[in-house]
Amino acid sequence: MSFRLANRAGQAVLLEGDDYWALDTDPMDALTRPQELHDRWARRGAADGQVSLAELGPPVPVPMQVFGYGLNYMDHIEEIDRVDAMGRTVSEAPVVFTKFPTCLVGPGAPVQLVGGHCDYECELVVVIGPETSNVDESQAWERVVGLMIGQDISDRALQTAATPPQFNLGKSRTSFGPTGPALVSPDLVENPDDLAISCQVNGEVRQNSRTSYLMRPVAEMVAYLSNILTLHPGDLIFTGTPGGVGHAQGLYLKPGDVIRSEIEGLGAMENPCV
Repeated sequence: MSFRLANRAGQAVLLEGDDYWALDTDPMDALTRPQELHDRWARRGAADGQVSLAELGPPVPVPMQVFGYGLNYMDHIEEIDRVDAMGRTVSEAPVVFTKFPTCLVGPGAPVQLVGGHCDYECELVVVIGPETSNVDESQAWERVVGLMIGQDISDRALQTAATPPQFNLGKSRTSFGPTGPALVSPDLVENPDDLAISCQVNGEVRQNSRTSYLMRPVAEMVAYLSNILTLHPGDLIFTGTPGGVGHAQGLYLKPGDVIRSEIEGLGAMENPCV
């Protein structure tokens, strides 16, 4: 079922490039009806208008749960360990944290920096469709309604302020969850398990990888979480970031920076830092 679902001022719209087609509902309701989205996409006709990134909100504005997978690319594990010298290894169980949903903002929204140790992390975000529990990996992709780009902005100082470190608050400051520009049905990308992913800051490429390098692929992530708790329509899974983060290079975000996040087939986001 094909569609690109976006959020224009709280109204669900279909999005292709800058063109949009308005839907008579809100984004949270729309994502629960993928067949209707597909049918409307197939007969969309002339666009209702055009919209800029800055006008778009998060495609899934109020999910019940937002999960983040940490240390899910080997090059990211290695670069972080070079800086922190903590002897990190690939753990038997995944590193999972939460981002509180109030941090979510749109694909062109400003990122509000706090302190001098805020960092970018470009990630593939998976969105759950039907209520899901106790699925195995062979069924997991059937429970995914769509994909989008996410930035898991991180306050590294807050993240490591406690002993042991805790991730949740440092990744949940206001505006620390840009997502978008649209929720894209998986059939609209050539291979949802192998997408080019990149991040630029002020035009300089900082991250450049492929989602096929995820150590725990999407199906494994969905199955793992669903066997611990129930996943609800619209729940988000930030799947992890590849190497190249600012912390590993001493290149933290500063006011005036512009973060460009791009994933093959999903579009791009541009978030200014303030």
